[in-house]
Amino acid sequence: MGYIHCCGALHKTRSFCLAPQGDFVMCEIDYLSKCPVCGHTVVQLTRIDKNDNISIIRKVNKKAKEFFSKLKKFILYEEKTVKYNRVNTGSFYLNYNEFGVKKRCYSNLKALKIGLNENKYLKLNP
Repeated sequence: MGYIHCCGALHKTRSFCLAPQGDFVMCEIDYLSKCPVCGHTVVQLTRIDKNDNISIIRKVNKKAKEFFSKLKKFILYEEKTVKYNRVNTGSFYLNYNEFGVKKRCYSNLKALKIGLNENKYLKLNP
């Protein structure tokens, strides 16, 4: 998912990957159907050539709709964002004190090794 800067803010857009033409290595188009602030339709084409030069073409309103309809036949796929589930993570953190410094344990209790330097005869695997 791409972003377009319009009305002083970044707005989420639909991103499409285009078939590169000519000397271009990568072509990508971002489409904002309606800006939440001003209501404009914005289309931005970003291209990178073999020398890593970036060219940007930006169209607004009626010209943007015509520009997007011209480029529809070159669209390979739409880039979708992957939503990760936070299944295995919790919201509990173990606060502990190690040598006078207050710390927070983000991992499980098996990985927490408090006092190993103080007690060298401690057996971890009995």
